[in-house]
Amino acid sequence: MNTYCIIILAAVTGSWLLQTAAAVLGLGRTGAPLPAGTGLDMEPARRERMQRYVASGMRLNIAEDTAGTAVFLVFWLCGGFGVADALSRSAGALLGGFAGGGPTATGIMTGLFFFGLLGVLSSLAGLPFSLWRTFVHEERFGFNRTTPLTFVADRLKAGLLVAVMGGPLAAGVLWLLALYGPEAWLPVWLLVSVFSLLVSFLAPRYLLPLFNTFTPLPQGALRSAIDRYVTGQGYTLSGLFVVDGSRRSAKVNAYFTGLGRQRRIALFDTLLEKLDDDEVVAVVAHEVGHCTLGHIPVMLGLSVARTGLMLWLLSFFLTEPQLFAAFGVQQVSYHAGLVFFSLLFTPVSLFTGVGFHALLRRNEYAADAFAAHTTGRPDVLSSALRKLASENMTNLNPHPLQVALHYTHPPLVQRLQALGALPVRRG
Repeated sequence: MNTYCIIILAAVTGSWLLQTAAAVLGLGRTGAPLPAGTGLDMEPARRERMQRYVASGMRLNIAEDTAGTAVFLVFWLCGGFGVADALSRSAGALLGGFAGGGPTATGIMTGLFFFGLLGVLSSLAGLPFSLWRTFVHEERFGFNRTTPLTFVADRLKAGLLVAVMGGPLAAGVLWLLALYGPEAWLPVWLLVSVFSLLVSFLAPRYLLPLFNTFTPLPQGALRSAIDRYVTGQGYTLSGLFVVDGSRRSAKVNAYFTGLGRQRRIALFDTLLEKLDDDEVVAVVAHEVGHCTLGHIPVMLGLSVARTGLMLWLLSFFLTEPQLFAAFGVQQVSYHAGLVFFSLLFTPVSLFTGVGFHALLRRNEYAADAFAAHTTGRPDVLSSALRKLASENMTNLNPHPLQVALHYTHPPLVQRLQALGALPVRRG
């Protein structure tokens, strides 16, 4: 057991311990009393049902994280990576021969097979928990509307997208590494960044419709109110759509997607059922706030910078023989080096993720303030947030460690307190 093995073992188990500790601490807070003055008073039966849903979800997360960590450790320590690499080399030689390519083509085919094999194994390991979460946990609390056919179709579509879009990206990365070796981190960074921007432009029009139906919000009082608000802000949307979220879940949601001329706001049909027109306008104002305040391009830029940091560090470890030895792989290769380094990068990824989530939460506060100021009705947005939390059975008392590790949005109580402190003004 060399130094890299010890570091990665500590990182993987330490991450599991941290996640488990956060969940256990969170379980102890589900029944804690709520602060006064937030308007979150609700029927005891409703509150008790929300607590049971949150606690059930956290216990499921603990079980999934524990099983996933155990499966990974068994696979690793029993030589699974060495076997996967050997199988990939055999398949790569065969596929490369069919393609009539030289060593570079063979190396790329080997790498693609290696990534695909590990991806399939990972998906299979997580499948029982996905099934349980959808058809037992969500079903038990009345949220699930996903049919087995939709469940299977979603996963097949997702797998096909990974192959069609992720395959060429992975092949491009492996090709650049074959050309330039570890020094390829800069052109690889450029390739990945361009790919991320391309996906951001393609997703609204071509990718998301593969999973949901997007219907333009029909003309009427609500559409007129939204148009008046958007026009008053000097904002331009390429579309305002209703999403058939009810096909899969009874949960309520809305989101902004796209860049440039592809900027769209999507409102779940379930959201339109639960909120009144003023509340829907407030939700739209929140989404407009994200764009007006530049949150989306800034966070995309930070994500690109985070990727650059990872790739720069990768250049120092990509062909380190001791890293390969830690995983029982004797022959150094770029495809395996990418996977092994991602595991070595776990502590750095966790640290940067905490910072990234903190920025996202700050952006949510700013978008809330924008919506409150431009509509002049912070009380309406507060009402909408309370309804969303009630309908989705949100965790009202998350532990701060849970928030730091996982929350991209501030806890509801804190958002309501921040809104309550804002002055009421228009424009």
